[in-house]
Amino acid sequence: MGDNDAACTATVARRRGARCGRMKLERPILPYSVSETAYVEYDPRVVEAAKHLIGLIERAAPWVHAEHIGSTAIPGCAGKGIVDLMALYPAGSLATTRDALDNLGFQHQRTGHAFPEDRPMRIGAFEHNGTRYQTHVHVIVMDSPEVLSLRRFRDVLRDDATLRNAYEAKKREILKSGVRERADYTHAKGEFIRSVIGPS
Repeated sequence: MGDNDAACTATVARRRGARCGRMKLERPILPYSVSETAYVEYDPRVVEAAKHLIGLIERAAPWVHAEHIGSTAIPGCAGKGIVDLMALYPAGSLATTRDALDNLGFQHQRTGHAFPEDRPMRIGAFEHNGTRYQTHVHVIVMDSPEVLSLRRFRDVLRDDATLRNAYEAKKREILKSGVRERADYTHAKGEFIRSVIGPS
């Protein structure tokens, strides 16, 4: 191989490496691991992990406001250990929001309570400070009443330790009864959630 050929080969290799590097930066969301529902003690590191994920989403979709919800957003509240977010988009931006999330590497649901594509949930995993987290991202239009309900449930349990403890007890009771499928677990929690936020 001559000097010119070697130089060309090195240039091609660098370009390929640069493209691979860009692809890794552009798709930071990892494959979701499907598993049975389990009871996981609260880990305070999840707060910074959620902020990291929110930053990824809002940089990829600047029109979106992402917000931490669910048990991992309630200090001290044990649960599935999944980082739940709302990705709130302005009316008319659903398709572009779905595309932005998909381009980050988020995946369509394969199990659990199925959400329709006009109110989708995306799933995935991500790493932060050496720990891997599973995540569910609920894609909701900003003016939906559901947004207020999800915030209310989170905020009420943040402010009321007795209610938070009751929610944890309810989840332990559900799992003790033998429920392991995600959809069944979500359904079983419904009565408690409605008692906090009222009927939907």
